[in-house]
Amino acid sequence: MRNEYDVVIIGGGAAGLSAALTLSRARRHVLVVDAGNPRNAPASHVHNYLGRESTPPAELLAIGRAEVTQYGGEILNGVVTAVHPRPGDPARPRFAVELTDGTTIEARRILVTTGLTDELPDIPGVAEHWGSHVLHCPYCHGWEVRDRPVAILATSPMAAHQALLWRQWTPDVTLLLHTGPAPSADELARLDRRGIRVVEGEVIGYGPDGARLADGTLVPVDALVLMGRIEARADALAPLGLKPVDFEANGHRFGTHLPAGPGGATTVPGVYVAGNVTDPMATVIAAAAAGVSTAGMLNMDLVMEDAA
Repeated sequence: MRNEYDVVIIGGGAAGLSAALTLSRARRHVLVVDAGNPRNAPASHVHNYLGRESTPPAELLAIGRAEVTQYGGEILNGVVTAVHPRPGDPARPRFAVELTDGTTIEARRILVTTGLTDELPDIPGVAEHWGSHVLHCPYCHGWEVRDRPVAILATSPMAAHQALLWRQWTPDVTLLLHTGPAPSADELARLDRRGIRVVEGEVIGYGPDGARLADGTLVPVDALVLMGRIEARADALAPLGLKPVDFEANGHRFGTHLPAGPGGATTVPGVYVAGNVTDPMATVIAAAAAGVSTAGMLNMDLVMEDAA
């Protein structure tokens, strides 16, 4: 390993590897530190990724790693515990990246692409089937359950919206009110016009035979859809004063993210973010694209420093 890298990228998913590829091709010294627990690991395939449609997630990452190292980029399997600012000229920021094994890596710039963590409801069977029969994104999984019975688990005010969206892929949609808020009169009318059933009662379990309600009723479905809370993976940035803030969509809070300005720059000079950690709604290909564009802005930052 080098004494100092131009860029240390924390997180080796689609955004991080795409950024590493771009920066390595720009002849920057790049190190990717990856903890090895990608969010989409339970999924069988990546979808809507042009040229890589239906590629298993692990295979896509292996391809990306090989491409990065081909251009001299380095990849380290490890966990970053903290990122500290080095004292000195604010116009020439420097950082110390600490790993769990006690190693400290010096960096001129930091790119955070750590993604998100899904907080799932504490219902037996949900975590076990997450990514296979418990789903969240119709664009990622809708085709695979087309024309099959699907239930939406209401955990937020967006449940009726989810049900209407999933109706695009299958005519057999059930909205399980569970512990979510009751749909408005307008939402109920829309659901009725699309033939979506609404079932009251708390869900206490999910398995291959369907969703089980507290009163013992079984709702036979092939897939359960939910929108769990999402949390940005950003504990290591606390020494920099960077903390996740609430993420809102359609007026509702769904978790946290790290906000960024144009080009992925954070409020801390020299620290950038890309992918789901800042844009929770980004698909895999969108996260990869963000990694490329953020890498370009970050490289220009270094170019200007080198010319100062």
